[in-house]
Amino acid sequence: MPDGCVFRERIASAMRGAGGAPDETPEAGSAPSVEAAVLVPLVPRPEGATILLTRRTRHLEKHAGQISFPGGKIERDDGSPEAAALRETEEEIGLPRERIEVLGRLARRVTGTGFRVTPVVGLARLPFELRPAAGEVDAVFEVPLSFVLDRGNHRTEVRLREGVERRFHAMPYGEFYIWGLTARLLVALCDALDPP
Repeated sequence: MPDGCVFRERIASAMRGAGGAPDETPEAGSAPSVEAAVLVPLVPRPEGATILLTRRTRHLEKHAGQISFPGGKIERDDGSPEAAALRETEEEIGLPRERIEVLGRLARRVTGTGFRVTPVVGLARLPFELRPAAGEVDAVFEVPLSFVLDRGNHRTEVRLREGVERRFHAMPYGEFYIWGLTARLLVALCDALDPP
C-alpha cells in the first residue's frame, strides 16, 4: 500500500476512536452557545504531513489576530458541521471542498466567547492553490504534524483575566503563537493519533 494510503488509514482509524469522545461541557455562567465548525486540514506532503492554519486579520470583532483553523458559524443551509466547515474553508482560504476528504470529527469544544465548535478532520488532496479572503485572513501557513505530535512542544500557560486565573494550552511555532481553542484542538488531535 502506498505511504499516502497508510497515512490516510491511520488518520481515519484514529478519528473513529475520537468520534466517541464526550463533548466538552460549558463552564458555569458561560455565554449561550453558538454552533460552529472548523476544518482541521491535514496535508500529506512528500516530506511529511502538515496541518494548515490561518492567522485572522487584526480588525475582526472576535478573535482578531489569532491563529485558527478555517471555520465559523453553522448556517441553517449547511445541514451538518462537515458542510459548514467545508463552506467556511472555501470562503476563507479558497481551498475547494472537492479537494478535501472528510475523515471524521474530534469531540466538540466550548469557547469562553460562546461558541460550541465541532472540529472536522479532513485530508487536503494535493495539488491545491489557496486564495485567502483579504478581509478575514492575514496569513495561511502549515505546521508539521511531527511538531504537533511532539509533546515537548505543548505548553500550559496561565493568565489573569478579569481577576480570575485562566489556564490554557499554547503551542508556539516560529513567529506564530498558537493558543486557546486552536492549541486545544491540536492537543486533541495528538491524543487521538498518539494516545498518552
